[in-house]
Amino acid sequence: MDLQWTRKAVSDLARLYDFLAPANVEAAARTVQALAKAPTILLTNPRIGEQLFQFEPREVRRLLVRDYEIRYELQGPVISVLRLWHTREDR
Repeated sequence: MDLQWTRKAVSDLARLYDFLAPANVEAAARTVQALAKAPTILLTNPRIGEQLFQFEPREVRRLLVRDYEIRYELQGPVISVLRLWHTREDR
């Protein structure tokens, strides 16, 4: 399996860091690092996240990491991290 990040997902990480950093730079860095590392579990357990059937026929799933949701898509041997955000955000 191969893990890839979309531009939007990378942009989401940067946005979260920019939001958290004014309050605590170190905590912002730790949070972003944890979120960047979290999807690596998908390499051995790609279907661990809840499937989101509204995206069928695509296989889009969500992984919850603390208070953050990471959406990803399985496409054969590729896992694409699509987006991520805090669960309190209005989405």
